[in-house]
Amino acid sequence: MKRHTARQKALQALFQHDLGQTEPMEAIGNVVQNEKSDQFLESLVLGVVEHQQEIDELLRNHLEKWTLDRVATVDRVILRIAVYEMKYEEEIPTSVTLNEAIELAKTFGDDQSSKFINGVLSKVLTTLSK
Repeated sequence: MKRHTARQKALQALFQHDLGQTEPMEAIGNVVQNEKSDQFLESLVLGVVEHQQEIDELLRNHLEKWTLDRVATVDRVILRIAVYEMKYEEEIPTSVTLNEAIELAKTFGDDQSSKFINGVLSKVLTTLSK
């Protein structure tokens, strides 16, 4: 499975987890269906779930005039995946992570999602780079 596809499936699985409190492995099973699961997909989903409090705190500190609960679920999940990658997946260049998050936003979000996600992640990146 290509990493772009794994990110899309991670978004779908984490969306299920966020809305329905579906267990992470069950959500992964739902999105891969008859395909074999992927190591990268599992690491994204399980990593985001494991580090969600820390990721959410980082996001809250960089949201201006927004609360995390008010952010659209798709955007919130994309932000969580990207922050997880930026903070914990050291072999992935941050430029790749940012580009992938923006592409996910263009595909799954609304007209403003990609700009919003780019703005928030740019601020997070500045903090993480210190």
